[in-house]
Amino acid sequence: MTQLSTNQDFIDLENKVAAHNYSPLPVVVEHAEGIWVTDVEGRRYLDALSGYSALNFGHRHPALVQAAKDQLDRSTLTSRAFHNDQLGPFCAALSELVGKDMILPMNTGAEAVETALKIARKWGYLVKGVEADRAEIIVMDGNFHGRTTTIISFSDDPEARDHYGPYTQGFVSVPYGDLAAVEAAIHDNTVAVLVEPIQGEQGVKIPKEGFLPGLRELCTDRNVLMVADEIQAGLGRVGTTLACQYEGVEADVYTLGKALGGGIVPVSAVAADADVMGVITPGTHGSTFGGNPLAAAVGKAVCDLLASGEHQENARALEGQFRQALEALVGQGVEEVRVRGLWAGVDIDPGLLSGKEACKALAVKGVLAKDTHGSTIRLAPPLTITAEELKIVTDALAEVVAEARQG
Repeated sequence: MTQLSTNQDFIDLENKVAAHNYSPLPVVVEHAEGIWVTDVEGRRYLDALSGYSALNFGHRHPALVQAAKDQLDRSTLTSRAFHNDQLGPFCAALSELVGKDMILPMNTGAEAVETALKIARKWGYLVKGVEADRAEIIVMDGNFHGRTTTIISFSDDPEARDHYGPYTQGFVSVPYGDLAAVEAAIHDNTVAVLVEPIQGEQGVKIPKEGFLPGLRELCTDRNVLMVADEIQAGLGRVGTTLACQYEGVEADVYTLGKALGGGIVPVSAVAADADVMGVITPGTHGSTFGGNPLAAAVGKAVCDLLASGEHQENARALEGQFRQALEALVGQGVEEVRVRGLWAGVDIDPGLLSGKEACKALAVKGVLAKDTHGSTIRLAPPLTITAEELKIVTDALAEVVAEARQG
């Protein structure tokens, strides 16, 4: 093979041999540490995407890397056919962190959501008394919960959904944030409402204040499980451990992932109390790698980082600066911004730049971000970022839109 040395060399090889299921920016990362990454040509970038929140603690956080190294010297996989000495401590730490009795560990976020759907259906049949094979789950328009066949069956994104039918039945979609629509959709066979506290893939779409508390009350009154997908929004991103906690809400079931693996290994989990999780019994659900010692060791180290509250506090402390800097761009090439903690959706004037064009221009200035849905970009820097470093991100965006306006 020809020696690869430039970004384009690696990009050409990848385009030749790797499936084209992504359209990445022309940056080939070779080294990463903290909030910074360096490409194969030595250029340095501030990572303002954080792997869609999988890197909430930055790249190669020392405590997480050390936990992985220590465990690599001991054991990596046993399968759940046997016990291992890391699973219990991990589940105990995560249980305490999120306030739920029991944890079911999996690997990816999509697996966690699939697991939660199964739990909700089985709870509906065994506990609520829903007629066999008639359970329904209410979901939200604009949702993104993963890319498995079942999950894309209730997606309204044609790119994710089209040409993958026939689709799984048993889901009813209502407008996101519309409590009256949820109430109208609930009937005797409804077992759960699946909701993202904030819709990340939609461009950090935040429901109006009071929606989550209202949904909590409605689910309680109608004996329906509230299932919160906290895979992107949770684990410190918005300034609270869980995004639901921003409005003082506790869901019945949480799906967790991304940041739970610390950017080192895939780790996900479903968290629920025993009266819900108890429907899972030996042989009724499983995973070869779910709860493996390496993943559990890293996951526990993540829980330890969050237990101090330091990272949540930093996200809360910087939210005002983040919002102020981004809102100053509204009317100056930006149409709307939505900010919570260290998470922002920025709608660029589509007559000025597409989201992809804006992200390419940001990369030239040394900041990495991701577009979604046309002219919207998402900013989600690591929770370890400082005020000075955050200013680099917002200043770069201000320069991009200013230069685009000047032509």
